[in-house]
Amino acid sequence: MTTLVLLPGLAADETMWRSQVAALARWRPIVTDVHVRNASIPGMAAALLAEHPGDLLLVGASMGGMVAMEAARQAPERIAGLALLGTNAHAETPVMRRLREEAIVMFEQGRVAEVIEPNVELAFHPDQAGNPALVAAYLEFVVRAGAAQLIRQNRAVISRPDARVHLPGLKCPLLVMCGDSDRLAPPEKSKEIAALVPHAQLVMVPQCGHMLTMEKPEIVNAALAAWLERLA
Repeated sequence: MTTLVLLPGLAADETMWRSQVAALARWRPIVTDVHVRNASIPGMAAALLAEHPGDLLLVGASMGGMVAMEAARQAPERIAGLALLGTNAHAETPVMRRLREEAIVMFEQGRVAEVIEPNVELAFHPDQAGNPALVAAYLEFVVRAGAAQLIRQNRAVISRPDARVHLPGLKCPLLVMCGDSDRLAPPEKSKEIAALVPHAQLVMVPQCGHMLTMEKPEIVNAALAAWLERLA
């Protein structure tokens, strides 16, 4: 039996997948929380593989995509399909490392809201950043994650492996999706992933930022459902 697993991004939880869980109910998706319980991207991937035996369909967003790529490196024979949404295959850059380390210092000081609230403009397309309900849902799950998770998961992202090394050998079907206005994982990163895997399908979501599962759920759901249908 093949299990469909949805992997949240940094500090996120099942809230960001709420629309997809409903739309993809036929495939009985499971939202994992391995990112909450493990301190590194390889550790998260290993826990995912250990907790869900058999073949896997992995749909990972942002940091969840990094975990999904690492799971495909660790156990390529078990991955029946990979969907990567708004993610980055590169290792951390010095500039981003510095920014994350500065944020970690602020998290350690208890200044979570001070870091997270301005992040709304980076996480969402301007059209969606003005949606109070959408922004409130985002801020709620990030703040709920708390400083300790934000610190641990940012450190995991800082030390993540460079997935570009193994992606060219990926054999399973690959769907790559990205918001066309994503400022946290720009479209160039998704285009690079698709270019590394000749059989990849690339979908750009219009007028959309980084939180594409929440910003444009209808488009994301339709693309995922069509991809899953083809795999079936």
